[in-house]
Amino acid sequence: MPANAPLSVRLLQGNVKQDIKFEQEGIDAAIKMYQQMIVEKPADLIVTPETAIAVMIQELPEPFAVAIRQFSDTTGSAVLFGAVGASVTPEGRYVDYTNSLYGVTPHSRDIYHYDKHHLVPFGEFIPWGFRWFVDLMKMPLGDFARGAPVQKPFLVHNQPVMADICYEDLFGEEIAATIRNNPQPPGVLVNVTNLAWFGDTIALDQHLQIARMRALETGRPMLRATNTGMTAAIDAHGRVLGQLKPFTIGSLDLRIEGTSGFTPYVTSGNNVVLAVSLVLLAFGFAFGPALRRRNGSKAGDDRNV
Repeated sequence: MPANAPLSVRLLQGNVKQDIKFEQEGIDAAIKMYQQMIVEKPADLIVTPETAIAVMIQELPEPFAVAIRQFSDTTGSAVLFGAVGASVTPEGRYVDYTNSLYGVTPHSRDIYHYDKHHLVPFGEFIPWGFRWFVDLMKMPLGDFARGAPVQKPFLVHNQPVMADICYEDLFGEEIAATIRNNPQPPGVLVNVTNLAWFGDTIALDQHLQIARMRALETGRPMLRATNTGMTAAIDAHGRVLGQLKPFTIGSLDLRIEGTSGFTPYVTSGNNVVLAVSLVLLAFGFAFGPALRRRNGSKAGDDRNV
């Protein structure tokens, strides 16, 4: 059922080429571009793609930070942007890197923080013997720390919004558990991603289909802010309300309404599916041999006629 007032949202797509995304020139250009895109127009919620600001949060350029803070305070806009998190040792070294999202809300100095939990091999942790692949793909960071399985939502005008990063939305059970086990269950889901690694392939359409399935399972709208596509808004019934053309720079502006309550999938996750599968498997083992013998006997009788 609907929950809280509808939100105006802006989902940004920067189309930053992967081969320059982590080069200093590309980082500087992306920060300048996303700053301009964010402050271009107010909305209740503005979302950038995954690692849109490809620097450590401790090294966030001051002009960007000041511009976003002033814009949020003067327009009432909440901003959720992707960056790299890290802890700092007493010696000043960065450790425990995280693929993260940071949220700025109007007139609040509290910064929202979400760390990706379900990490991807090679991109976010390096299996033994594959350092060469990470170097080939120009990934300056390959070993990340994991966020908690259940993290607090980002509150936007009293609407709890739950983020996930990249292919975390592939795991429906984890999304359902985040809603089920959260003290403040989110009414809107947000996925941010960077699929520039995959180029112009079926991966973009595939990921959109995955997001639509998560919306259906949870009964929540899903917002997607991506680097190259598919940036889209999906309602709680899995219908695409709008999307940007892939490999373009732009902003998808629309209104979305959150929902409340638990679907059967949110309540039980994969347990019902697994239980039904086990019952059918047991049925097959119990009655399958007898059915095969009976069918074989019947076929023999038919041949003798």
